[in-house]
Amino acid sequence: MTTRARNTSAAARIIVVVADVMAFIIGLWILMYLLDANRANDLVEFVRESARWLAGWSYDLFTFDEEWARVVAGYGLAAIVYLFIGHAAAGALRRR
Repeated sequence: MTTRARNTSAAARIIVVVADVMAFIIGLWILMYLLDANRANDLVEFVRESARWLAGWSYDLFTFDEEWARVVAGYGLAAIVYLFIGHAAAGALRRR
């Protein structure tokens, strides 16, 4: 394997890991919200703030009557987009 191929493969792995971590944080917040996690807890607050920052572009994008549906749809969309774009970019790098 050439040095360029190894560097490309390493970069693709990094992109996939970053996308997966971003989606995991968002998914964890959705789960915490649905399970009514204690928002006074520092970990819950950290996850909420991180997910809110990551999904800032999609938060409140949908206008469902139920709050839980807005959270699942808005944050879920962001998680899916990060996974799709991250894995697509990594796949494109690997094909080069």
